[in-house]
Amino acid sequence: MITKDDILAARERIRLHVHETPLLTSARLGAGTGVTLRLKCESMQRTGSFKARGALNAMMQLSRAEKDRGVVTVSAGNHAQALAWAARQVGAECIAVMPEGASPSKVQATESYGGKVEIAAGEKRRAFERAQEIASAGRVMVHPFEDPRVAAGQGTVALELLEQCKDLRAVVVPIGGGGLIAGIAVAIKAMAPDIRVIGVEPNGAATMHESVAAGTPQNIAPKTVADGLAAPMVGEMTLEAVRRHVDDLVLVSDDEILAAMRDLMTYTKLVVEPAGAAAVAAIKTRKVSFDAGAQVAAIISGGNVDLERLKGLL
Repeated sequence: MITKDDILAARERIRLHVHETPLLTSARLGAGTGVTLRLKCESMQRTGSFKARGALNAMMQLSRAEKDRGVVTVSAGNHAQALAWAARQVGAECIAVMPEGASPSKVQATESYGGKVEIAAGEKRRAFERAQEIASAGRVMVHPFEDPRVAAGQGTVALELLEQCKDLRAVVVPIGGGGLIAGIAVAIKAMAPDIRVIGVEPNGAATMHESVAAGTPQNIAPKTVADGLAAPMVGEMTLEAVRRHVDDLVLVSDDEILAAMRDLMTYTKLVVEPAGAAAVAAIKTRKVSFDAGAQVAAIISGGNVDLERLKGLL
């Protein structure tokens, strides 16, 4: 399990290389929710998502020999882009295994950052298997969520949030494999334990819900418009972090996610991907109750949406 000290060390390690993302408000978007809505815009982070934090924290801890061996990962897109970017910062070669059907724009972006992309046919779990095969041949595996260096880097989102909003009462976090919520929850509960941490998953990718219910990480076949939240499993570390530190888990439908995307674009002029709208969807549909007027932050996790796909989604 990562600790507050791991997250504080990650911040010092990466702070000169990543953005401190803005915390915005929108009275219009928050109208009808009963809360003061704050938007932590990780869509404005380097490579377009929070993933740059964890990827860079991991890469900056590799030895020279490990960098020379190169790294490999598996990702639907955002972690692939982030790791390719981070690997280039430290002079390492990156291979990203992406599942069949991955967004073409995310594949192209990964390659533009210097990564080599391999597409794995079949179910999403096959991409994880292929990445492990490549790692067994000598490359360093940098897992998209079940890696303490990655999760600690993601936790730096919470450190910024606590500084930006002194009277924060709750933070709502989208869940894919669980690295983001693990880092955020560990930081929040260590530094401000009265703040609630709520996780959000799509109905069609309720991996963490099923894993919490079973008590062990479960494998599923996810089906959701939010490709960034469509991990076919969670990790033991991320599951344990959720069990220890997360107050509530809620589900949202794809239609609710898409409605939140449209509202974000209409009222805040933010273009986000479906995964990035999930937290707002949970707040707007009142899946969790809050005290009236409470300061509640939604993590806008990413903005990497293919423009052609965006037309259809909207």
